[in-house]
Amino acid sequence: MNKDQVKGRTEEAKGKAKEIAGKVTGNKKLEREGKVQNTAGKVQSKYGDTKEKLKK
Repeated sequence: MNKDQVKGRTEEAKGKAKEIAGKVTGNKKLEREGKVQNTAGKVQSKYGDTKEKLKK
């Protein structure tokens, strides 16, 4: 695993937590922030996955 994979998956988890917290509390802003952070994390982890595949 490379740093992009780790950081991306960490951001995905934090974003998902924010999204759920926003839904539970009815805070639409927090929910949107969570979705954006989750998506950004997915992009970064996919980038890391691609880098790993290219190494092999």
